[in-house]
Amino acid sequence: MIVYLSHWFIEEDRAKATSNFMAAIPVSLVIGSPVAGWIPSHNWFAIEGWRWLFLLEGVPAVLLGVVAFFFLTDQPGQARWLTAEQRQWISPKLEQEKPLSRQSITIGQAFRSRTVLLLATAAFVQYFIGYSVIFWLPTILKNQSGFSDLQVGLFGAMPYVVALFAMLFNGWHSDKAGERRWHATAPLLIAATGLLCLISLPSSNVMTVLLLSMICMAMAFLPVFWAIPTEILSDEKAAFAVGTINALASLGGFAGPYAFGYLRAETAFFVAAFAVLMFSSLAGGVLMLLTPAAQSRGLKSVTSS
Repeated sequence: MIVYLSHWFIEEDRAKATSNFMAAIPVSLVIGSPVAGWIPSHNWFAIEGWRWLFLLEGVPAVLLGVVAFFFLTDQPGQARWLTAEQRQWISPKLEQEKPLSRQSITIGQAFRSRTVLLLATAAFVQYFIGYSVIFWLPTILKNQSGFSDLQVGLFGAMPYVVALFAMLFNGWHSDKAGERRWHATAPLLIAATGLLCLISLPSSNVMTVLLLSMICMAMAFLPVFWAIPTEILSDEKAAFAVGTINALASLGGFAGPYAFGYLRAETAFFVAAFAVLMFSSLAGGVLMLLTPAAQSRGLKSVTSS
């Protein structure tokens, strides 16, 4: 999807477009979690609630995928649902961006490229943090605040609402400023600050929700980050590079919740787990600052890998 978006949106609009696309993540967490908790408690037409969960949430997604297959095209120039004027406006702009001097890598070089490895490691760190928080946020909130289960469900949605607006604003401002690295770094530093405060400050209900909201703002990293590979790598190599980065990042999403749970079980407290996430956030921020900037709208270009 990241490479696909680069075929439709020019560089100066790409982070905003990606943020709009990825806004579905916090929205799904705000809406989907309560719904997913409500459906299994109902058995309609003698069908167990957990089966309805798969039907009501899974079938629409599959059907929408089929519709998208026939509705979406590879390039704007092929889209019949765009007017001729719209196609003539966007296609040349996208074509003009291709000749820019960008990094070109082979498949083998992708695993040896400093740029790809930096991006992959930074993404690994963010996914490590993000999935740890997503999986453990209800437990953290209940432990730190003493909320009831109902209150955990209600107040647990608030950090994701904050993450939604942070994601949309960060993508918009990154495009407006023509800058990527600091816009990807800032959410990680904010999350690190929230984790530090969560470790060191006395807990209260309001403070816990606010600090968890700061930590969830790490999601604002995603749209800006995913705009970078398609801007600093050649089009023909970007797809493989993005796949490589995403594969390694997914390992972080797998490892994070387990590492968090292990530290929680071994220490009987959240402090050690919070500390690991905090240092991971700081490390991710440093990695992003070491990443080459895109050759876009006057930004400094680095073409060596």
